[in-house]
Amino acid sequence: MLHYTLIFIVVAIIAGVLGFGSLSGLAATIAQVCFILFLVFAVISFLKKKG
Repeated sequence: MLHYTLIFIVVAIIAGVLGFGSLSGLAATIAQVCFILFLVFAVISFLKKKG
């Protein structure tokens, strides 16, 4: 999940540099969602192992 976040951040940066604003915004939003999901799954995983 974190791998996809990094890929979408790179896509957003490249699209922003090339002038594709809407594509850049969409890629950044997808990266944010992937990162939040990664954090949620990581916390759940840590809580399951602890308990």
